[in-house]
Amino acid sequence: MRILLAEDDPHLAAQVGKVLEEVGYVVEKADNGRDALFLGMEMPFDAVVLDLGLPLRDGLSVLGEWRAGGRAMPVLILTARDNWHEKVAGIDAGADDYLTKPFHMEELLARLRALIRRAHGHASAEICCGPLRLDTRARRISVAGQPLGLTSHEYRLLAYFMHHPDEVLSRQALTEHLYAQDFERDSNTLEVFVARLRKKLPPDMIETVRGLGYCLRCPAASS
Repeated sequence: MRILLAEDDPHLAAQVGKVLEEVGYVVEKADNGRDALFLGMEMPFDAVVLDLGLPLRDGLSVLGEWRAGGRAMPVLILTARDNWHEKVAGIDAGADDYLTKPFHMEELLARLRALIRRAHGHASAEICCGPLRLDTRARRISVAGQPLGLTSHEYRLLAYFMHHPDEVLSRQALTEHLYAQDFERDSNTLEVFVARLRKKLPPDMIETVRGLGYCLRCPAASS
């Protein structure tokens, strides 16, 4: 899952970014509203953490332009202003949730998990796909009740598949959600991770769709 973190406080941005990366998110950062606006318009994100008090462009105007431009990714706004009317303004501008600074990291993570789940039509903290079960809180995936031993990249890839069951995902989309923008990518790396996952999953769960990409087939969802 790829997160845009738009926060101009370098200490807080480093702290939040580190925690997000530790739990498996790919994180892109912007320390001003101009860069945040550009990244949000040009790159795919599963969620955004957006500070309202950004320099160059304030968070509300950035959010308004995203929504006017058709960008529908869930947005969690951060504000140091403990005024109810500014929280309302954020929601009215298109935000999906908010946190007032200071906040606990666990609450930030829980709200992000909920936003991403809801954006993909999942109400529960557990996502099932046939014999696969993803516990988004514990960040664990099991098959037929047995835990899967996954590397961090394998977990990111399979979790993304499970948020998009029975959907054909292009190689570009999968790569964008697997690596940060500045990460040096090998064109064959994705195929290697898919091959590793196939060895750990029941046969034929990950289907290659020639010329288009890959699809995680979920028997329970298809029946």
